[in-house]
Amino acid sequence: MDRTLPPPGEAVELLVERLGGPLATRLLSDRRGSRAWKVTGPGGEAAVKADNPHDAAARDKTAEVAQEDDHLVRLTAAGALEPGYRIAAGAWGGGRWLAVRWADGKPLWHALAAARSPEGDQPAVRRHLLDAARTWAEQLGRMHAAGWAHADVQPTNTLVTADGHAAVIDYALACGPQDRPRLPYRGALTHTTAPEVAAALLTTPDTAHVQVEPPADVWGLGASLFWCWTGHRPVAYGDDTDRLEKLEAIAKGITTDLADVRPWLFPAFESTITACLAPDPADRPTARDLAAHLTTAGTVS
Repeated sequence: MDRTLPPPGEAVELLVERLGGPLATRLLSDRRGSRAWKVTGPGGEAAVKADNPHDAAARDKTAEVAQEDDHLVRLTAAGALEPGYRIAAGAWGGGRWLAVRWADGKPLWHALAAARSPEGDQPAVRRHLLDAARTWAEQLGRMHAAGWAHADVQPTNTLVTADGHAAVIDYALACGPQDRPRLPYRGALTHTTAPEVAAALLTTPDTAHVQVEPPADVWGLGASLFWCWTGHRPVAYGDDTDRLEKLEAIAKGITTDLADVRPWLFPAFESTITACLAPDPADRPTARDLAAHLTTAGTVS
């Protein structure tokens, strides 16, 4: 991957006005028809994503970038996102680009690395786990209160900052109220897919839109915490298992017993994960209730 590949010129021109110049740019990813950069200027940092017109896998990527921009505008208007998160968006020769405020943090898997060790049973690590989960639930709770679901809750879409707080990113697949014409939602990362969403994906045509609801986000949060704390995915299947078979296993609502794979005993955290992974969406806590529970747990852990 050529990390010197520049972002779209239209994006650079606008970001010079917003961040000052000169800008430093670095390509972060180039896969499945989509590219992402970190852009740094004297006045701040931004993340830029755009479709790759030369990649055969770029089908729908132009529409996906435009869809995420629409979601950010609507979420900001609903009070679910801070106004400064979305910076700008526009067209370029290959399609669409989007710039958002840079979130300076580690993906959840890396942020919880110390917790996966038996030696991780330390007060600071317990606090780190609870703070990340609580602030993650708070952000999802703001979306849910506005009638939205993130619909792609997974470890790589949650960064943990230096102060231990979660930052949610990537809103391209979000499902909102009275959605306009959009790309059909056909699932995100399999391992954090809620049972009811897995069942819907299995029983509807590939072109049908599956509307994700807030309880599925809560399941995804619990699944991500389970996975990144224990090192094991919450539903057992082989790495080479076909995706449809994985969805069938998830749809059954049976998860691995946390007590069998946890690296160390942490009742307050374990009860949080177990509640999130309830098979019936109606039995899961809301994100706001989850955040309140984690606040209380943090005072007694």
